[in-house]
Amino acid sequence: MDLHMTLAKAVLAGIEKLYGASLPEKMVQLQETRPEFEGQLTLVVFPLLKTSKKAPEATAQEIGEYLVRECPEVVSKFNAVKGFLNMTIAPAQWIKMLEGIRADKKFGFVPVTDNSPLVMIEYSSPNTNKPLHLGHVRNNLLGWALANVMEANGNRVVKTNIVNDRGIHICKSMLAWLKYGNGETPETSGKKGDHLIGDYYVAFDKHYREEVKSLMAEGMDEEKAKQEAPLIKEAHEMLVKWEQNDPEVRALWQKMNSWVYAGFDETYRALGVGFDKIYYESETYLEGKEKVEEGLVKGLFYRREDGSVWADLKGEGLDEKLLLRSDGTSVYMTQDIGTAKLRFQDFPIDKMIYVVGNEQNYHFQVLSILLDKLGFKWGKDLVHFSYGMVELPNGKMKSREGTVVDADDLIATMIADARCMSEDKIKKLEGITDEETAEISRIVGLGALKYFILKVDARKNMLFDPEESIDFNGNTGPFIQYTYARIRSILRKAAEQGIEMADTLPETELSDKETSLIQHMNDFAAVIRLAGTDYNPSCIATYCYELVKEYNQFYHDFSVLREEDRDKQQVRLALSEAVSQIVRNGMGLLGIEVPERM
Repeated sequence: MDLHMTLAKAVLAGIEKLYGASLPEKMVQLQETRPEFEGQLTLVVFPLLKTSKKAPEATAQEIGEYLVRECPEVVSKFNAVKGFLNMTIAPAQWIKMLEGIRADKKFGFVPVTDNSPLVMIEYSSPNTNKPLHLGHVRNNLLGWALANVMEANGNRVVKTNIVNDRGIHICKSMLAWLKYGNGETPETSGKKGDHLIGDYYVAFDKHYREEVKSLMAEGMDEEKAKQEAPLIKEAHEMLVKWEQNDPEVRALWQKMNSWVYAGFDETYRALGVGFDKIYYESETYLEGKEKVEEGLVKGLFYRREDGSVWADLKGEGLDEKLLLRSDGTSVYMTQDIGTAKLRFQDFPIDKMIYVVGNEQNYHFQVLSILLDKLGFKWGKDLVHFSYGMVELPNGKMKSREGTVVDADDLIATMIADARCMSEDKIKKLEGITDEETAEISRIVGLGALKYFILKVDARKNMLFDPEESIDFNGNTGPFIQYTYARIRSILRKAAEQGIEMADTLPETELSDKETSLIQHMNDFAAVIRLAGTDYNPSCIATYCYELVKEYNQFYHDFSVLREEDRDKQQVRLALSEAVSQIVRNGMGLLGIEVPERM
């Protein structure tokens, strides 16, 4: 039984005995004791004064005396301060709590059943005209972590991706490859497919700018030059051919996209993320047009004189939203409606979460209303997990100009930096192989990257500093990983010394630091709930950092392996094992691995 519940039942029994009243459990308000007072849990007495008909301090004193007298296995001592009863919990309760945490390998997680709510989470959403960059890294890490958190809260989770594989931007890369590529492939160039295609997207922009500049030099104004440049006209012609299912254009499109997908998959594997189902805009946009036409027939939307279709949302306090252009082509909103239709056909979704940057806040506000109008039961309550942009110390990124921070380069750099930073530590490990050194460097480098991004509240813009992220001190992934590896080393040494750890722990006096650690571990369940209800993986990161910081203070002040009192040693080893278990699970929710030695 949970300590709060045990204590609440004891308090209610005391109230019935002292004042002859049977109260509901909600009347018992417990909170952590403030640091300046002795004790671990505090009962707020004020709600009980109508029942006791006594002053706050007298009521607190009477309940405290009852608990120490009748429930010494729960409360060992107390102090009453005005309307607050500060209670010191008996060692037996802490030991029992520690045993429970240690025995439950998934402590804090809510089991998932066949009847659990089904939550679908969309993240990544790449374009097939360029490789993944730092912004995508934040998106993928947030999506993966959020999926883990939602599952830990007892939901069935489907992770999905919508690939932007059609449109003018895709045609730009295709056209540039036809014009300047000389048949280059990932195999002949030695480049990942997504990088190769990204190079041609940059090449298109470079040649297009030159054409615009040339037309302007001939006296054309800039706006007209942008429209009349031969390259952009050809790209638009290619898009029309694509929409008309031109076999040559479609074959080229499929070939180049296949290169990109192979590249994406490699990056996803390196990041440690994946999907249960991938949707493609080339398949969803027609479904969206169909739903819009259906809405038009039902009078939900209207057609203007030029043939374009609109939704009038002024009644919802918004404006009018374009759904189909006058030439019948779709917009992003139409595609999202089509994707929603397919998803709803594929899965009985209870909740839909979109992990998309905050520049799309208005888009999802509109999408929610439109989906609700079109009859999707989860439309009204869809969640836009809106996150801020990632910037670097030297400014923003621009993919057209080729100045993005490439995800693959970033991952490789982080792993290389981790190897340099941890080389002295790793060299000291007994019997370390080159393979293990490489694996530790990978785990630490990716841990540094992921933790640095995920520790920031997703709603905020953030500045990513690779150097700061890989520090072995402070609020970083490597600091947490190193503490975990230290604990695993202690447990290995205990086993080597023949110290067996019992499942049932001896009752022994505990220090304030030990009870504080157990209490902190017990909070893990509440932190998981908070991360799920607030859609906020960063609170898991903060929790892991605070826990290892507290463990390091404990380890600094108390011996574990050199402790001569066998009972105390058993409890401290169990405490260490439980901390390592929670750190592994907590970091696992963030998609971060922890090395057994480091």
